[in-house]
Amino acid sequence: MRRLDSQMKETLSKILSAPKMGRRIAMTVSGVLLNGVLVGLFKVSRMGVDPFQVLCAGLDHVIPIPFGTLYAIVNLILLIGMFFADRHYIGLGTVINMLFLGYVAQYAQNFFRFLFPSPSLAVRLLMLLIAIPFLCLAGSLYMTSDLGVSTYDVWALTLDRRTRFPFRFLRVGTDLLCVGLGFALLGFTPAGMIGPGTIITAFFTGPLIDFFNRKVSRPLLER
Repeated sequence: MRRLDSQMKETLSKILSAPKMGRRIAMTVSGVLLNGVLVGLFKVSRMGVDPFQVLCAGLDHVIPIPFGTLYAIVNLILLIGMFFADRHYIGLGTVINMLFLGYVAQYAQNFFRFLFPSPSLAVRLLMLLIAIPFLCLAGSLYMTSDLGVSTYDVWALTLDRRTRFPFRFLRVGTDLLCVGLGFALLGFTPAGMIGPGTIITAFFTGPLIDFFNRKVSRPLLER
């Protein structure tokens, strides 16, 4: 037992002493938490939801179980898929995403609703314009830190590593696939899920994350 405990401490010590590990952990935690805050702001704007949420809403429309349970099952299935696709992307970021992102987003949503109980159209548009680029920056931070990503992000990243297609185009493809499947499951009716924010995120999340990777996150990590 003591030997096992010693081995675990030695392994943890090696991990923490790896080059730039402190910076990578900081980028992972701040990226995921910032992502949760901005998801809350995005929802308060009421301009549609992100592509993955459209897919989950479509599944919720046809599968008669509570949404929270369904969302957990979908993420569990994707997590299992990560073990077979590329387990390299399972790490601290994956755990934080699964355990804390939903709570942070919910608290942030309640906070922004308290600040803006009846936002005008202009305020909602401003929220959207703030949320989308900073969501992409948050995603860029924790992806570049390479300490694990969300169960959804991993698919475009894995295809990027295994094919000749760049990430920015692969992410657009996975986002559009989610929107298409979710829209079909919803019976081709928006149902309050699809809006300008959905379309913008579907087409621009990949290119914006790629931009922030090159201009912000990689220089920050290597500085």
